[in-house]
Amino acid sequence: MIKFLLDYSSGVPIYRQIIDQIRFGIASGQLKLGEQLPTVRALAVELKVNLNTVSKAYKELEIKNILETQQGSGTFISQTGFIVSGKERKDKLKEICTQFSAAALSYGFTVDEIIEELKLIETSKN
Repeated sequence: MIKFLLDYSSGVPIYRQIIDQIRFGIASGQLKLGEQLPTVRALAVELKVNLNTVSKAYKELEIKNILETQQGSGTFISQTGFIVSGKERKDKLKEICTQFSAAALSYGFTVDEIIEELKLIETSKN
């Protein structure tokens, strides 16, 4: 199970953050196909948010066949998995880069310094 971390100052709606974290959990292997998620009520209590917020996130993920709800049993990661479209991947990368670069540039780092650090991170992973 993943630990949900919400950022109330990011400007990203809470339900969207829940969706993104579930999708990342699946993509990173932290959430397995068929794994049960907390109930809407349990997650709302844990995150201290309105039930409708969690319900909206779960419903959107169900529409995209990422989650499936079984009456009386709970909500599970879909066994079929999901594919992220090329456009969605590109849009998400742009969003991440915009947030990242705004933070880094606000500390006075140059674009060259940022690129160099990213290259160092990449080479240290291999």
